[in-house]
Parts: sequence; structure tokens; C-alpha cells
Amino acid sequence: MSPPPSLTPVQAGERIGQMVLRTQLHNLRLQAFVDEYETLAQEAARAHWSHEKYLATLTSREVDRRTHNQRQRRIKEARFPFRKELADFDFDAIPHLNQLRVLELARGRYLQQAEPVILLGAPGLGKTHLAIALGLAACREGHRTRFYTVTGLINDLQQAQNQQRLPHFIDQALRHKLIILDELGYIPFSTTGAQLLFQFCSALHERVAILITTNLPFGDWVQIFGDERLTTGLLDRITYRAHILEFVGDSYRFRQAQAATVHPASTADDARQANALSP
Repeated sequence: MSPPPSLTPVQAGERIGQMVLRTQLHNLRLQAFVDEYETLAQEAARAHWSHEKYLATLTSREVDRRTHNQRQRRIKEARFPFRKELADFDFDAIPHLNQLRVLELARGRYLQQAEPVILLGAPGLGKTHLAIALGLAACREGHRTRFYTVTGLINDLQQAQNQQRLPHFIDQALRHKLIILDELGYIPFSTTGAQLLFQFCSALHERVAILITTNLPFGDWVQIFGDERLTTGLLDRITYRAHILEFVGDSYRFRQAQAATVHPASTADDARQANALSP
């Protein structure tokens, strides 16, 4: 590696040293160091920082970057259909819903205990919104999370079974802290689908937190599973130590329609609010 002729030997040595340093930092995957060590060194020289303060500041920026990247990676891996934030949820529209309990769930203690969460109520009340918001909160704490519609999960389970990789599929699920199962109750399952969902939930029981949204009271679950013993067994597992939140009220879409008849001029604003809050 020969230096450019316009550089003095000292400058050439410094240039080569910088190139070696950058290569080593890249190899160590210290991207914040690569991007910021020179600029921060100039700032440190002006402010007369100690070597320890300079290194601590640079290391802190590397940690911050990695934390941010991990959060973004967790959110991407979760495969949420869209983003819904807890701050955007209209608790006033669901007065019977315990807001403090929801906020406590967002702190994530249930994840450490692998406790189930069940959001139960009629369609259009924001169950999916809260499920995604809690999932995002888990991702931002660095927890591996995966969002499924129940029908989508059953399709994946059936495909895994057909390809003789069902144990691997379940092992992958066990590496998560939170599995979200959305829209249980809209479509009845085949016998195979019901059995696979039971097997999946049983494998995760007390090992991975499961969050379920459903429009059906527990007494009606047999209608979609088609087997009373299997339904009883599943309910026994997912309601054990579960956090059960019931959503009662009129759907956002229904209230939007009512508001439109009373205040036609505000229809556009109501529509935007409904789109932001409804599942």
C-alpha cells in the first residue's frame, strides 16, 4: 500500500493508520465508532475531555445505535399488519376498559411470567389496535414478538405439518417472548386446524406469552373448534393466570355512522379517527 506522493511520511502514516482503524472497526461491527470517532475526537480536543470520557461517549453512542437497530429489527420481524400506538387509543370511547391495567401490561411484566392476555369483545372496539400497541411495546424492550391472524397461523401450521417441519416451527415460536393471535372466532376451524392450534398453544403454555383477540365469549368457542373436550383443554391453558380485558360498547365504525347523520360536516374528521383506532 503506497501513500500518495503529495503526503509527507507522517501524513501518509496517519492516513494508513486511519484506513487500518476503519477496517478493524468495520470488522468488529462498531458502526457508530466508524461514523463518529473523528468528529467526536475533534469535539473532545476542543473541550479537553479525558481519554476515558471520549471513549465512554463513543461507546454510549454505539450502544444507543445498537439498541435502536434492535428495536427496528424486532418490529420488522414481528410482521405487524400496520402500526398502532397506545398513545393513540381512545380510552374514553370504551369507558369500561381499565386504562391503568392496559398501561401496566405495556410495562411488560406479563412477558417475563409468560402470562396470557385475552382481549374479548365485539368487532370494531380496538382490540387489534391494543394488541399491536402492546406488541410494539414488547419489541421496543428488545423482546422477540410475532403477530399472526389465527387463520394465517393455522395455514402456516398445516403447511409445516405437510412438510414435516412442525416441530421446527414450534421450536422457532418458543424463541419468542410474545405471540399475538388476532381475530379468533371469525371463521370456524377444520378438525385438523383446531388440533394444530391446540398443539401450538399447549407447547407455548407457561413458556411464551400469548395475546389473543376474540369476538366470542368463552362459552361459544366450541362453535369454532368443533370439539368440546379440545375447547375445554385449550381454555384451561390460556385462561390460567390470564389477563382478560373485556371491550364493551359501540364500534368505531358504528359511532362514525351515527356522527355523520348528526354532524355531516365532520364526517371526514370522524373517518380519519375511525381509521386510526379501529382494528
